[in-house]
Amino acid sequence: MAATPVLRAREIVHRYRDRVALDGFTLEVPPGTIFGLLGPNGSGKSTFLSLVAAQEQPQAGDLNCWGEPPRRAFRRRIGVVFQEGSLDPLMTPAELLQLFARLYGLPRALARSRARALLERVGLAERAGDRIATLSGGMRRRLELARALLHDPELLVLDEPTTGIDAEEREAIWELLAAARERGATVLFATNDLVEADRVCDRAAFIRAGRVVAVGTPEELKRGLRAETVAVTWECPREEELAQVESWDSVGEVAREEDTVLISTDDARTLIPRLFELAGRRISAVSIHPTTLADAYFAHVGRRAHAEARA
Repeated sequence: MAATPVLRAREIVHRYRDRVALDGFTLEVPPGTIFGLLGPNGSGKSTFLSLVAAQEQPQAGDLNCWGEPPRRAFRRRIGVVFQEGSLDPLMTPAELLQLFARLYGLPRALARSRARALLERVGLAERAGDRIATLSGGMRRRLELARALLHDPELLVLDEPTTGIDAEEREAIWELLAAARERGATVLFATNDLVEADRVCDRAAFIRAGRVVAVGTPEELKRGLRAETVAVTWECPREEELAQVESWDSVGEVAREEDTVLISTDDARTLIPRLFELAGRRISAVSIHPTTLADAYFAHVGRRAHAEARA
């Protein structure tokens, strides 16, 4: 029997004045997974995370964490890192973690040991007594993650957790999050970095215009796509031309975003000459790469956008 979801959202609607941020948002997050919310800026990712963290209440629909609507009392079970930093620049890392340990009700000795261990894990042990104002942006991001992990939460809610930090720092952060997952925590994070998501996610949801348009493991989301993706810069491709390409042997999905066409295929070497026979000089650039989660996202979102435009 499948495990009961940690988080279940049904037809969530949320508006900011005239702007609809979430429009029928529906999702289930299984326990013990690293789950990515993938979509462009403005797609509704941050709004949904704010609802999960009980900062706001949905205006319509049902949202439940552990079978109940999110409420402030759940914050003892949730660790949160928002997109915008919220650290006091006049405090030191050690002081910050000690303060939050008291807020979470941790015993003094346990608070000290966890703070020391986390500062070591995020590479800030030598800066524990320095003012936060003197830390780099990447260091501050790692400190925010340490703060979120301090009380050993069951659910981590992270908005763009690795934005603006270097590759080594990203690796350190994902090692910490993978360790939290191994201890049984669920990690829900929002990103528009599809390469990173392909590498770390157990499951992911593609989000567009406040709706979930596809959900699954990275491999499930790529299913239906072929081994390679051909990206074509194609001036004014016509519907009948795209339909013709989609009918060719070895071609899977064909998706279009303005003058870029992505074609999944098992035989790019044969496909490309046929494309030039079809479109000639209207094709100005072609590239080939192994199919990725980014290609799956483009295929799902592009196809949905195209269907809506025709409707």
